[in-house]
Amino acid sequence: MVMPEFETDDIAIRREKEKARELRRSQWWKRKLARGRCYYCGRSFPPGELTMDHIVPLARGGKSTKGNVVTACKECNTKKKSMLPIEWEEYSLSLGKDSDK
Repeated sequence: MVMPEFETDDIAIRREKEKARELRRSQWWKRKLARGRCYYCGRSFPPGELTMDHIVPLARGGKSTKGNVVTACKECNTKKKSMLPIEWEEYSLSLGKDSDK
């Protein structure tokens, strides 16, 4: 029996979320948090105020790999939603903000 595409996508996303949970427990992630910098706005934050963001969101095919996850402040993470980097840059520029790190 072939599963509908949306179910296999849901399974893949669940698998990637589990990988993200594993990354959050790693020393690599703890070092990134300790730096205290939001990837998007560049501001400094205490580690407890930073979240893990997938540059290419899971819903858009992104993976939970070291090359695709960054620290982000809650404000940037919330505003970015499931945008791709180019979409985020366009959004940031439309607000009159600099989108560079």
